[in-house]
Amino acid sequence: MTLPACPECTSEYTYELPPMIVCPECAYEWNPSNDSTDGDVDASNNIIKDSVGNELADGDSVTITQTVKVKGAQQPLKTGTKVRNIRLNYDAGTGPEDHNIDCKIDGFGAMTLKPAVVKKS
Repeated sequence: MTLPACPECTSEYTYELPPMIVCPECAYEWNPSNDSTDGDVDASNNIIKDSVGNELADGDSVTITQTVKVKGAQQPLKTGTKVRNIRLNYDAGTGPEDHNIDCKIDGFGAMTLKPAVVKKS
């Protein structure tokens, strides 16, 4: 079985650590079974989906599904952090790795998030 290249750095030296695939060069981990629904963005129809495939809309509340390191912050955003009243940014890009969600988080302030790290509440 041939493993896919890393979606972050395109390295071909990935290895399997069930249920994840890991890149030894950039330390990125992903679940290959979630590739089709993991934060999808359809720019032609202006649809942004969360990590489990739910369609997001302006004003929705979401929950962060994995700990996110924030550059310049002393602490990361923890799993389970509630984010209210999101705004979707369709101009940010069309891939799951683009930051399409604009929001304000209590204790952190204004920031952008990837659809792949949130779940609709």
